[in-house]
Amino acid sequence: MTNLIRMSNISKAFGGNVALKGVSLELMPGTVHALMGENGAGKSTLMKILAGVHRPDSGELSRNGQKVDFNHPKDALDFGISTVFQELSLLANLTIAENMFLGREPTSRFGRIDYAKMATETTRALNELGLDLDPGTLVSELSIAERQFVEIAHGIKADASIFILDEPTAALNAADVEVLNTNIRRLRDAGKVIVYISHRMDEIFEICDTVTVLKDGELVATQSLSEMTPDSLIAMMVGRELEDLFPERTAQPGDVLLTVENFRINPDSKPFDLVVRRGEIVALAGLEGQGQQKLLRSLVGQHTPAGGTVTIDGRPLRLPVPISTGVRKLQAMGAGFVPEDRKEEGLFLGLSIAHNIAIGLHASRPEMAIAKSCRQVVDATMGSMNVKAANAAVPVGSLSGGNQQKVLLGRYLAANTNLLLIEEPTRGVDIGAKSEIYKLLRDFTAGGGAVLVLSRETIELIGLCDRIYIVHDNTVVDEIHASEATEHKILNAALNA
Repeated sequence: MTNLIRMSNISKAFGGNVALKGVSLELMPGTVHALMGENGAGKSTLMKILAGVHRPDSGELSRNGQKVDFNHPKDALDFGISTVFQELSLLANLTIAENMFLGREPTSRFGRIDYAKMATETTRALNELGLDLDPGTLVSELSIAERQFVEIAHGIKADASIFILDEPTAALNAADVEVLNTNIRRLRDAGKVIVYISHRMDEIFEICDTVTVLKDGELVATQSLSEMTPDSLIAMMVGRELEDLFPERTAQPGDVLLTVENFRINPDSKPFDLVVRRGEIVALAGLEGQGQQKLLRSLVGQHTPAGGTVTIDGRPLRLPVPISTGVRKLQAMGAGFVPEDRKEEGLFLGLSIAHNIAIGLHASRPEMAIAKSCRQVVDATMGSMNVKAANAAVPVGSLSGGNQQKVLLGRYLAANTNLLLIEEPTRGVDIGAKSEIYKLLRDFTAGGGAVLVLSRETIELIGLCDRIYIVHDNTVVDEIHASEATEHKILNAALNA
């Protein structure tokens, strides 16, 4: 079988930092090729060279033995390479059609932009993905999932033969993931190659055929996934097995810190109770969208529950919580909220690490209180959490996903928080950083804190938590000790509620 492209002995350095060292990659038609490695392994740099964003310092790209050069992303797109990076590149103030044809708008015989042709061809590309979207819709009005699919449709419109998907499911729900997987399989069956970058093991083994692993800018191996297990893949990436990622569970939990009683998420949902004790990490599990997130967000004012009582460390939390002051009110009670989308809802990407951590210290103070220097606290927090950055003045937006998540957690740990409410604790985070975050959470509970967490990764909940509440149809239907939990037990409880 002839390859679509071969990257041979690719090396790239940025100043004194060597990002890639002699890496080779061969992409074959009709395959889904996983590219894996910890943050900083060189995945993004390699793909940006393939996409024409960077030029290699040495090595070459070839097809059928003929060398090819990409001096610009447009060269790569013209060659048939379409890239959907984790940070979507669509312009929010333009329509879907305008984005699809940006820079190559068709014109009529009178020299005017042919908007009718743009709309027709955009509709055709969207229909190939099963999308019923108006091409005249502004991108700002689309959901994250819809934007993701529009990016892929853009590649289809360009007749791409190679699709690079960088963390494509990071912001998608289960239904959207299935739609995406259906389209990935369709593209594969049409002879395309999909380079799939993800940190989620279940996705890799479900959708991919082959995996290439990078570590510290070098090639570890390329291997068929049919010959591997999640344990062996993780060991290849970080040198340790899956069970070694999770610290030991709490031997004996302490006093109750969070009490939820007779709680009704919606007017028509059944009431339920739950408790979280000091020293515990407690999970909310179940099928996607069954009320786990609504419960957590009820406590910070982003969902209005139908009834119930909530007590944090013996103090009642008055419901409904005002949306404008919910997070601040929670912090005043010694609790912190870590949202799923850290970039949109959690961090101030343009501000420094120091500012992002210090915000948590100031939020629990009276509004008119004079801000004090928090430098020592910030430095101590960065050190204890192993935040990899030159100094505290570095903008948070320049950090890796794992380090961004540490900064967000550090905001609340620095403020002596007792209770953490966390959505997707390791979303978009590599395996090594996941292990560090798990240890940070265990250290937090070992010091008398408590965590209530939800995650789409069932294996993560089983390995990380002490107890698991199963949520179905906006109510708790079962409780399982994590030491006895399996994916089958959790799914069975969720489906047979």
